[in-house]
Amino acid sequence: MPPRKPGTLLPIEAKILTTALAMVRAGQTTFHGFGLAQAMREQRAARSLTAHGTLYKALGRLEELGLLTSSWEDPAVEGRPRRRLYELTGRGVHVAERAGADQAAGRVPRLAPGPA
Repeated sequence: MPPRKPGTLLPIEAKILTTALAMVRAGQTTFHGFGLAQAMREQRAARSLTAHGTLYKALGRLEELGLLTSSWEDPAVEGRPRRRLYELTGRGVHVAERAGADQAAGRVPRLAPGPA
């Protein structure tokens, strides 16, 4: 993977944020990794991620950047492991909106305001 340029998002991070924002706007404030992956595939015409490990590493980076928060869900349904639930932060919503606009304009999605 090429190194991250300061102040930019990696493509998978931008996809995660814009998909999460779409989920929030549809009324789903929290999401788990597998559900997010499904939504990303639906939005991207069935293109799948290279691996779920890639997704979870990106979710961790976004949480470190303060764009997502996460917590373990309440006791799991029997027969299924507990899931980690993610939620966009206020800053995450702002960055997701900007990432969508950057992508639509053909620009590299950014973390911070910069030249257009």
